Parts: sequence; structure tokens; C-alpha cells
Amino acid sequence: MREGLRAVLKTQRDIEVVAEAANGPQAIEQFLLHRPDVLLLDLRMPEMDGIGVLRAVLEKKPDAKIVVVTHYGGDQDIYRTLHAGAKAYLLKDSPRQELLECIRAVHAGRRWISPPVGAQLAAGMEMPQLTRREVEIIRLMANGKSNKEIGDSLGISDNTVKVHVRNMFRKLGATSRTEALRIALLRGIAHLDDHMAI
Repeated sequence: MREGLRAVLKTQRDIEVVAEAANGPQAIEQFLLHRPDVLLLDLRMPEMDGIGVLRAVLEKKPDAKIVVVTHYGGDQDIYRTLHAGAKAYLLKDSPRQELLECIRAVHAGRRWISPPVGAQLAAGMEMPQLTRREVEIIRLMANGKSNKEIGDSLGISDNTVKVHVRNMFRKLGATSRTEALRIALLRGIAHLDDHMAI
């Protein structure tokens, strides 16, 4: 993906690629070293995810212009990313011209959300929101934990877990754990590689 982006960007006279990184800590290091006008960032990287990088960069440089380019299009991924301070959110399958327009818009101080991303975000806002505890439980479910293991992990009883699971099913419109997990994964509420980073 990085090679493809670099190839596209190098064809543009007004854009220069100054650095690349293979993981989260490298992304922070390279950003602080080169101070680019615009940082392109993925949400899923080794060692530290994109939200962690975003927060670390903005802590050091609050006016950093960050564009997230990812294949995660769930409403909760989008919301968390924009709430953390990204100026734009693009899907990796966005047309080349849209990527270039987005980078230029963010460089000029504007925000950018493509119509499909905006539609996904709007649709998510119309859905009932899970509580923090329900999100913790669905993420543990995504990691294969049983109700007993979830209860032990969170210090609550099996019955309390069951009540939260029933509430989640209702809010997600699901009738089984499998369906609830599928919906949670699609919306970006949980990921199979989550490590309870909330």
C-alpha cells in the first residue's frame, strides 16, 4: 500500500514524500523528525494503532494535519478517528484523484470526508449506541471469550454479562452472538485484533 501511495504522490509536482514508516512508533519518530505538512496514516499498524499515533503526534504538534487512509469503514472507526483529531478520513479504495484532492484540501486547512464515509457516519448516528461496558464485552467476545471468562475479566457475574449481552443484541438488531459480532466488526465497534484499547 505504501509503495502504491508513494508512486501516486511522486507524480505530483506540488507534493513531496519526505518519509515512510512501517509501524506506529516509526510513524511518530518520522513525523517529529521531518515535520511534514500532511501526515497520511493507517488505522491498523504493528506495535501501535493509528489512533495512538494520531494522539501522540497531536500531543507534540496540536496543529498537525493528519489524513487517515484505511480500509476500515465502520461508523465507529470513523467517529473515533475524527474525534481524536484527524482532518480527513479516506478509504483505501478511494479514487486516486480523491486522494490528491483530499491531501490538498487538508494542506489548505480544510477537513475532508468523502460521501461514502459521511453516509456511513450518518447511518451510525441513527443507531442506538452501546454503553462503555457493552463495548468492553463485545470486544472480549470478538477475542473468543465465553460469558464466564468475560465476567471474570471484568469482575462481574455471569448473569450481569448475560444482561449486557441481551441489551447489545437489542441495540445491534442481532439474534445471536455470531450476528452481534458480525455487526460489531462491520461497524468498527470491535476488531478481531483488539487488545481492549478503548
